[in-house]
Amino acid sequence: MMFFKVVLSFLFAGSVAAISCNGNAALCSRKYSNVTQIGTHDSAFVGILPTDNQYESLTSQLNAGIRFLQAQTHVKNGALEMCHTTCAELDSGTLVSYLTTITTWMAANPNEVVTLLLTNGDGAAVSLFGAAMTSSGLSAYAYTPPSQLAMADWPTLQELINKNTRLVMFLDYGANTATVPYILNEFAYFFETAYDVTDSTFSSCALDRPSGNSGAGLMMIVNHFLDLDVLGILIPDTFADSTTNAATGTGSIGAQADLCISTWGRTPNLILVDDFNIGKSASLRLISY
Repeated sequence: MMFFKVVLSFLFAGSVAAISCNGNAALCSRKYSNVTQIGTHDSAFVGILPTDNQYESLTSQLNAGIRFLQAQTHVKNGALEMCHTTCAELDSGTLVSYLTTITTWMAANPNEVVTLLLTNGDGAAVSLFGAAMTSSGLSAYAYTPPSQLAMADWPTLQELINKNTRLVMFLDYGANTATVPYILNEFAYFFETAYDVTDSTFSSCALDRPSGNSGAGLMMIVNHFLDLDVLGILIPDTFADSTTNAATGTGSIGAQADLCISTWGRTPNLILVDDFNIGKSASLRLISY
């Protein structure tokens, strides 16, 4: 039996009433830490190549209702680029260009709260991320917590919208709030399940990162994207998308969410998927009880 509730089937921003928050009025009074949403894994890598993780553009992802964006960054010629593993493998352009796309969309959609998680594969200084945020204009929407927040201390979506601090940003490594106060340390607020999973049943919801942590007091990110091992090289298993991204059934989003609920006694906060528009993940908006 599923313990989460599907509250929207169609998430196109143009049809959202002005009184809604992230597409549903029921979410307005919920704390940021008490909302479960589907997110796009490697949101910047769009196309049909084995190195791509999404079919739809960044703007299309947001228009369809995605409010959690994850992406990889690497350093190239002293600047941050959206590169898959390395910039020699796939370079999808500058971080500034990626962030500017989000800024443009947020300016046109004032009732939406977006979460951004960037990976810092080359250990770049957080000041580089701050400079890109400023150049793109996205820093104007960034939420700065008054201090380290417990889960119960997060503002509601409506409070974030009212203050126009609608962009909540995390960095996996290298965050320093003394330098850039709105770029938050992912693992001070979240734990993650394993990524690069090749088990099509997604039979685990065990904590993978941060190592040595119990998960207590942290929000939960579920990495629900399936990889295929081809001669030791992992690539997205696009042929399994309709099953992996289903709402129910073995290996589905719903089944792993249920497993996480039984494992942790609470619902996931963020669920990352590949090719969000394939299967049912494009039409799911979940809220925690």
